[in-house]
Amino acid sequence: MPETQRPLVERLIVEANRLTRVAAQATGSTTPAAVWRTLSILAADGSHRIGDLAKASRVTQPTMTKLIQNLAESELIYRIADVADSRAWLIAITDKGTRALDAWRFELGEALQPMFADLSPDEVDILESAVAILETRTNTARKVA
Repeated sequence: MPETQRPLVERLIVEANRLTRVAAQATGSTTPAAVWRTLSILAADGSHRIGDLAKASRVTQPTMTKLIQNLAESELIYRIADVADSRAWLIAITDKGTRALDAWRFELGEALQPMFADLSPDEVDILESAVAILETRTNTARKVA
């Protein structure tokens, strides 16, 4: 990446995180962000071992273990025996978890709809292009990881 693009990418990260916080606050939900981040990882990338999921979700393994326990009790995830290691488990999202994640994302979009209601058609096109670029880059990064 050319050095001149680095500040733009930094601003993009900051504003994307800020947008997520604003949206979450607008919903009034008290569900920890780690829940949605973990379900998002499982939905996008498939099943993970607890340690790998903790790393991907940026929490400690003990925190992830507790989170997985709560998600399992809510039937949002399930454990699968790891055929590569009989001592380990893989964590996967359930259909109920996928529906909950979809509902959360819809709620975030609804909460922020008024903030974006006055966008011009050109601005909408710009945001659609930006999203497409981000999807391409994050999908590429996921394949490399």
